[in-house]
Amino acid sequence: MLEFILNVLSTPSILVGLIALIGLALQKKPIEEIVKGTTKTIVGFLILTAGAAFLQSGSLNAFGDIFNYAFNMQGVVPNNEAVVSLGLKKFATDTAYIMCIGMIANIFIARFSRLNFIFLTGHHTLYMACMIAVILNVGGLTGFQLWLGGGLVLGLMMVIAPAITQATMQKIVKTDALAFGHFGSFGYWFAARIGRLFKGQKSTEDINFPQRISFLRDNTVSIGLTMVVFFVFVTAIAVAKGILDADPQAVLATYPNLGGLLNVGTETHTHWAVWAITSGLSFAGGVYIILSGVRLIIGEIVPAFRGIAEKIVPNAKPALDCPVVYPYAPNAVLIGFLVSFVGGVVGLFVLGFIDMAFIPVALILPGVIPHFFCGASAGVFANAEGGLKGCLVGSFLHGLLITFLPAICMPVMGSLNVANCTFSDSDFSVFGIIFGNLAQFIQGGGLFAICVVCFLLPIIYNFVAPKKAKTNA
Repeated sequence: MLEFILNVLSTPSILVGLIALIGLALQKKPIEEIVKGTTKTIVGFLILTAGAAFLQSGSLNAFGDIFNYAFNMQGVVPNNEAVVSLGLKKFATDTAYIMCIGMIANIFIARFSRLNFIFLTGHHTLYMACMIAVILNVGGLTGFQLWLGGGLVLGLMMVIAPAITQATMQKIVKTDALAFGHFGSFGYWFAARIGRLFKGQKSTEDINFPQRISFLRDNTVSIGLTMVVFFVFVTAIAVAKGILDADPQAVLATYPNLGGLLNVGTETHTHWAVWAITSGLSFAGGVYIILSGVRLIIGEIVPAFRGIAEKIVPNAKPALDCPVVYPYAPNAVLIGFLVSFVGGVVGLFVLGFIDMAFIPVALILPGVIPHFFCGASAGVFANAEGGLKGCLVGSFLHGLLITFLPAICMPVMGSLNVANCTFSDSDFSVFGIIFGNLAQFIQGGGLFAICVVCFLLPIIYNFVAPKKAKTNA
């Protein structure tokens, strides 16, 4: 039974659908509306997940591999899934308990503090639970103390992440009823703060295209053509360096996502230019699928969540994954991704210079997946505060941030016996740097006490600090 419950809670589509079901039931909606709302919410999330998987397997991973081959880059590519897969080998049970307790703690702190956010991004909850399990174990916590202390810290993180982005999130979605639930929030907050330096500038969505290229107003077309140009350019460099003449198996051993380019496992021969064009257009197709899923989820989860907000956690706000903001600024999504990736490339060269001239540091390669999902979100947040200029500068500096933070976090991950890999998103790195170093100096009961105190602080503040008086407009 416990395994079944944990499996439900770790399946994002079922989790979000369950939230919709509870919310509609609490509002005493007719059974047909409950079934319709729950089903459409789950289907919308599955569409979103399918789009993300299609995007990742069809274009993102391939672009990362062809880019690294073309420019002969070697180093560490930050990857959440890789670190978690290593951590779960030893801490699977601890991670499961921390995740369950963390979700309960999230509801508790949302109910009794002013951080009234319910974090609904299930896979990120799992990733953070795994990281907390590993770090607190190094700090000497085991068994119940590890599970409770870790769960309380996870619950706290699940309200802090949406809280620091909510002011800008409200400007993006034009309502305070929706929040942003993703453990890259420090990076988005950072990009938004940079964007504010350019307040009042023209939005990325106000770009006026000449009549002859008005077709670029269609987001699918503009994203597709842009990625085709990128794919063709980078692939041409790789071909000029002899990738098609090399031993395919040797290439695939290092770059496993280039089977389509090398015509491995296919019955028909595909020209490299055709592969590049179709890969670029596949990127646009993946984004289109993601946006379709987001629209379906938003149309159901927000009304359904009103029941939970009214009955269990008054004024609660559902915190959803990155793509929730993509439909509000599609141009900023593309600009944010590309500029953040450029920032990652520049950051790589800066790290290389530091490594050669000063001290040894890990070389963090620009991972296409974090720069797309996180960089695109950073672009939307920076655009909401500072328009096009804010988007450009904020996204670029965000690219540098998610390059330098993993490099700083690498020594901590090495001390946790998961060297040569690190998390990609900013909140994981920030948490790892702070708690990872803390766990090496404060052990056992002292570390557990810190976890409990950190969890209680916003609740105590809610009861002690005076609340702002409401004014009638």
